[in-house]
Amino acid sequence: MNQHDLSDLRAEFDKFVKNSCSTDDCNTNDGGDKEDEEPVPQFVDALKSKLLAPAISGVYLSRLDIKRIAESIGESLPIKERANMVKALFRHTTKKEYLEEAFGEINKHINGRILIYQELGEAFPASKSIFDDYTDKAKKTMKMFEQIIEDFEEIEPSEDPLFI
Repeated sequence: MNQHDLSDLRAEFDKFVKNSCSTDDCNTNDGGDKEDEEPVPQFVDALKSKLLAPAISGVYLSRLDIKRIAESIGESLPIKERANMVKALFRHTTKKEYLEEAFGEINKHINGRILIYQELGEAFPASKSIFDDYTDKAKKTMKMFEQIIEDFEEIEPSEDPLFI
C-alpha cells in the first residue's frame, strides 16, 4: 500500500468520525424510555419512596429481585433503575387481584429477608437488636401493602373515556 492511499484512507476515516460520531449534536438524554414518563397510580410514588429505602422498609430489593417479582406474576420488565422498575411494574394496575398478586410476591421476598435476619440474630446475639429493628420495619412495610390493597379503587373501562 502506498503512502498516498493510506492518507486518503485516513482522511476518509476522519471525515466519517466527524460526521457520524460528533458529540456536538448529541442528545444528552439519559436513555430513559417514554414509558418512564407515563402517569402512574397515586400509590406508586409513595410505594417507591418507602419500599426502595432499606432504612424505611427494612429490606433491600435489588433490580434482580424486582425482575423476579415481575416474572413470577407474568410481567416482563427490562433492567433499569429500581424506581423505574417499580413504576413499570405498577403502571397499568387496574385490578385489586393484580395488586394482591404483586404484593404477595414482594412479601415472599421480604419474608426471606426476615428469615435471614432471624438467623443472623441467633448467630450474633450482640447484634440481635439491630436485626429485630429491621424485622419490625419489614413487617410494617407488609402491613402498608395490605392498606394499599384495601384503599385501591378498581378502574373499570368504559366506552366513553371522558365519562366520569
